[in-house]
Amino acid sequence: MLTLTENATLVIKSITGVEGAPEGAGVRISQENPADPTLAVTTTEAPKPGDQVVEEAGARVFLEENAANALDDKILDAAVDDKGGVEFLLVPQAGAAPTV
Repeated sequence: MLTLTENATLVIKSITGVEGAPEGAGVRISQENPADPTLAVTTTEAPKPGDQVVEEAGARVFLEENAANALDDKILDAAVDDKGGVEFLLVPQAGAAPTV
C-alpha cells in the first residue's frame, strides 16, 4: 500500500485544510490507462466509489483503482518550491520487488 512521508502529510494537510474545505477532503490520484504511467492529482471533497483511502496523521489520499495498483509499493513525498508550487515525488519502498 502507498505510504506517505512526513513532508507529503504536511503538504496534503495544508492543501486540503484551507478555510471552507469540507471535513475529510483529500488529494485524489488517478490513472486513466494502466499502460500509461501518467498520474493525475486533484483535490477533492471525498473519495469516489471504489477509491482506496490512505490516511496518515490527518492527511487523506484517495487512490483510483489503476493508481492504487501502480502505487502499491511506493512512497509519496512532496516538496514546495520557493514560489509555493507543490511537487509530488514517488520512490520505491525499501525491500519492494522491482516492477516489471
